[in-house]
Amino acid sequence: MQTKPFRIGTRGSLLALAQAYEARDRLMAAHGLPEDMFEVVALTTKGDRITDRSLAEIGGKGLFTEELEAKLSAGELDFAVHSAKDMPTKLPDGLHLSTYLPREDFRDAVVGHSARTLIDLPQGATVGSSSLRRQALVRRLRPDLNVVTFRGQVDTRLRKLAEGQVDATLLALAGLKRLNRGEIATDILDPQDFPPAPAQGAICIESRIDDERIDTLLAAVNDQPTFDAVSCERGFLATLDGSCRTPIAGYAVCDGDQLRFFGMILTPDGRKEHSITVNGSRRDGAALGREAGRAIREAAGADFFEDWG
Repeated sequence: MQTKPFRIGTRGSLLALAQAYEARDRLMAAHGLPEDMFEVVALTTKGDRITDRSLAEIGGKGLFTEELEAKLSAGELDFAVHSAKDMPTKLPDGLHLSTYLPREDFRDAVVGHSARTLIDLPQGATVGSSSLRRQALVRRLRPDLNVVTFRGQVDTRLRKLAEGQVDATLLALAGLKRLNRGEIATDILDPQDFPPAPAQGAICIESRIDDERIDTLLAAVNDQPTFDAVSCERGFLATLDGSCRTPIAGYAVCDGDQLRFFGMILTPDGRKEHSITVNGSRRDGAALGREAGRAIREAAGADFFEDWG
């Protein structure tokens, strides 16, 4: 019988902590455990410390997870809670994404300062985003806009917006909702025109492979539709060797035992794109994502990817 608190690893941002507390609260409810049976351990990652350069320049998504995964592998944490879209497709040996909590809204939100929507922004207005996907999609919609790299936690970006450093920024609607800030969104973007990052809106839990005690604990809060949908999206991303250098978008929706996936790849300037839709059984979600990735890669041709540089 467990006597010591379960140690939950997380980044220290307000959003990351909100996600860790959601995981804790769901586990407390599922198992009838008191709050003192869980200890939230917040770590500052390299990705949090370096905010003046794009992720592509400093090493990619793994910079938000390295410290947590090292402690998880060493047994200093029982499991770690992450934003699923921050997770590299290749994980350290011995670790896996065992659990997904019920997904929030996966759409992107505009937070406008001089206009409420991207369409209404004046010609030459400045839009800030740290995501190459969002940057490419903005340029696709409005090639006249000035798109700049805009990193930092949610509050930092909102402060810069209020100061007038940019005319608008884009944030995941899920994150705003989890911070109880959903009302600040001035527009919510249609995922067919502005598809989200694979796994956007999903909270995942990373744990050690074959740790039956933790697997049993976590299984009670796993949301299977989210697991299946995100597995499809990550399969697409992995097949395309997705990183912070490549504008890749995609989302899957479950309907009964079926799944529909829409994926898109773009050049960073937003001028060239390829999209794909596949349908199939939810049980084959990861395989469907990989199939979509192979098909879109073949349709685009090798030069499309080489041109990204």
